[in-house]
Amino acid sequence: MAEISAALVKELRDKTGAGMMDCKRALQETNGDMEAATVILREKGMAQVAKRAGRATTEGKVGHRVAEDGSKGTMVAVGCETEPVSNNEEFLAYAKKVLDTVEAKGVGAESELDDERVALSVKLGENIVVVGGARFEAVNGAKIHAYAHPPANKFGSLLQMRGGDDDLGRKVAMHIVSMRPRFIGREDVPEELVTSEREIFANSDEVQSKPEQARGKIVEGMLNKRFFGANVLVDQEWIYDSSKTVGQTLKEAGAEVLEFELFVLAA
Repeated sequence: MAEISAALVKELRDKTGAGMMDCKRALQETNGDMEAATVILREKGMAQVAKRAGRATTEGKVGHRVAEDGSKGTMVAVGCETEPVSNNEEFLAYAKKVLDTVEAKGVGAESELDDERVALSVKLGENIVVVGGARFEAVNGAKIHAYAHPPANKFGSLLQMRGGDDDLGRKVAMHIVSMRPRFIGREDVPEELVTSEREIFANSDEVQSKPEQARGKIVEGMLNKRFFGANVLVDQEWIYDSSKTVGQTLKEAGAEVLEFELFVLAA
């Protein structure tokens, strides 16, 4: 067996990011062949990444970039397992590269960086995933707005809005992060979901304990307040003025939300 020097081990470690002992064993297995040892470590790393794939990524970063004129905007969420890794320089550099790639080529292009993602996962010892991405281009006089909640930047929203001003756009984006709506308006909610929610309320002890003739009205009230009021953006209570809904606020400003994406890195 070839003598494996400390310098050779260090060279392999610098090249792959693998642990010292793993590097030494790989070099011993390959008789000091650097390229063959790199292949072994890569294969081993791939296996480790596969094992980590199911682990929760409740940390990470949401990053965004919006053109100065609001004509286009991009947001991505890259997840990891722990806060220290979310602030690691190499992780942040990879997250920026994901943002650059999605901005330049569109959602889905981040798959081009998968080898880099796997290598980083091996090096940092955590499951690292691109949780999602969005790229909006403004239409018919609309503008793109974005918000990521500091300092951790684990929550963010990308928004296309027509009308209003930049301050309102930012506030709506912040509201989306805070209240996490699923739909813009009631017309966006699938009918089967509304039917399911209505049946759940109708069969609840709370409703069944009421007189039969009053149940229908009670169910509709519950549906409006507890389902639409919680999940539909325009029906939600405006976080800046609880006397208004988001819909009322938008109407007063002559504004309309055309689309949004919400990204959440949390358990």
